[in-house]
Amino acid sequence: MTSRISSIFASNIAGGKKALVTYIVAGDPDLAASQEILESLPEAGADIIELGIPFTDPMADGPVIQDAALRALANGMTIAKLFQMVRDFRIKNDTTPIVLMGYFNSVFAYGAEKFALDAKSAGVDGLLIVDLPSEEEDELVIPCKEHGLDFIRLATPTTDVKRLPSVLKNASGFLYYVAVAGITGTTSASADNLKPALDEIRKHTKLPICVGFGIKTPEDAKAMAEIADGVVVGSALVDLISKKADHSAFIKSLKSSIM
Repeated sequence: MTSRISSIFASNIAGGKKALVTYIVAGDPDLAASQEILESLPEAGADIIELGIPFTDPMADGPVIQDAALRALANGMTIAKLFQMVRDFRIKNDTTPIVLMGYFNSVFAYGAEKFALDAKSAGVDGLLIVDLPSEEEDELVIPCKEHGLDFIRLATPTTDVKRLPSVLKNASGFLYYVAVAGITGTTSASADNLKPALDEIRKHTKLPICVGFGIKTPEDAKAMAEIADGVVVGSALVDLISKKADHSAFIKSLKSSIM
């Protein structure tokens, strides 16, 4: 059975389109508003949704997402409530893929096997665990495969070509390429600098490549869409949500820029 994620990319490639991946933190700015925002994303233009698992020590994230995670935890967000968010979303939307993005400690505390089972039954399509090295990924890869979840991997500007096969060996859905070294939301990326790296990665995989970190404006998104199969926008969107600004208009502007 073709996954929702694969279907999105197959449709986009056939139509010459690029995917817009939007990231929000589950439970921010509060539980009810977070549900409403989640449900609004596809209509605004999101092709794939990354739903952040709030964590007390999100080492790859900058201040914007760190603050959002702390707000979500203060609001009482839990893994069980996150899964309920997805179940409620699926009542209204059975087509837009949802990828959970977070840190392995959250999964480990819940239990990897139970996490994969409950995620799939809730309607989750994939997992992206930021701090899980490929050498230790079997604990989560095996349950993901058993339950039909895509296992999305990260590659970075510092990923050595010799290491790529181990990064890619269990990857499915798409590859998330981190455009800039460092934490989220702090630096803008340059498409010119990234193209050679993406060309090299494509020698090793047929997976779609989405570029994230440092994409803050429609102009950034347009530049990245010219070299990648999709763009990921996180910190800029989470920042707007924290300011109660019009996040839907921002997403629409991003979508228009990459069409």
